[in-house]
Amino acid sequence: MKKTDWPIRWDLLLRYRLIEIVALWEGRLTTNHICHSFGIGRQQASKDINTYLRELAPDNLVYDRHLKGYVPAAGFKPVVTRGQVGEYQELLSRQQNLSETFADLELGLPGNTVIPEPARCIAPQTMRAVVTATRYHRQLRASYVSLSRPEAADSILEPHSLVCAGNSWHIRAWCSANREFRDFALSRFQGQPEALRQKARHSAQQDEDWQRIVTLEIAPDQRLSEAQQTIIANDYGMEQGSLNVETRAALAPYVLSRLGITFDNHHPDPLVQQLELANPDQLGFGSKRERALKAVAGLC
Repeated sequence: MKKTDWPIRWDLLLRYRLIEIVALWEGRLTTNHICHSFGIGRQQASKDINTYLRELAPDNLVYDRHLKGYVPAAGFKPVVTRGQVGEYQELLSRQQNLSETFADLELGLPGNTVIPEPARCIAPQTMRAVVTATRYHRQLRASYVSLSRPEAADSILEPHSLVCAGNSWHIRAWCSANREFRDFALSRFQGQPEALRQKARHSAQQDEDWQRIVTLEIAPDQRLSEAQQTIIANDYGMEQGSLNVETRAALAPYVLSRLGITFDNHHPDPLVQQLELANPDQLGFGSKRERALKAVAGLC
């Protein structure tokens, strides 16, 4: 796609997304939301709302004279968002981060607190080298440690994707030493990795577990009572007691980890476990299963 083919400028897209998120999850949108969030005038903010309604979603918002703002119409359908509460959480988190940096900033959102996760420590020079190698399909020279091998070992990696899994970052890369695709946590690189001039010889298309899409069938822990299982099912919007989550096979262990699900061991207390994987045999990791578990646990 050429740059000129992109239908919406990036700055406008961000403002349109704010319009949808605030209207959908707060039930009332005003020009102040846009003015305070992007530092623009009321006239421009009003123009953004009108353009959104005219060109993107004519039937999504209705102006309520009593509330003095726009409210979502009965047939509201997200156009530039997915309509998921996580998008509202991201907006609140962004407000919280900005408010802590700029004490006088007021974005007009409700009082809120998003609990932060302690992030793994990643040096900027490490991220820059990784991004360069990944973006330009180049080899990466790096020294790496793990809990199973505390002594740093040098290797030539060929990363094809940068992955953020909650509070941690890793790259999916071909490892020349082990001659296979593996995950490498950015916080485990020692010294300063170097993006080499040599082009990578292995790509994402050759990574079978990256290309293979699996469906994780998530269900309430069967050790819970029927009433408790119903509560858990409602928490996650399950249909007929299960929730299907599609993901790349290489990323499945991280998805399950964030849900508190392990492959082999249930937590002894089902009230802590709450969820389980109903179709573990369909993941097809084979001999890679143990290593996938260790990668999520940070052992390799």
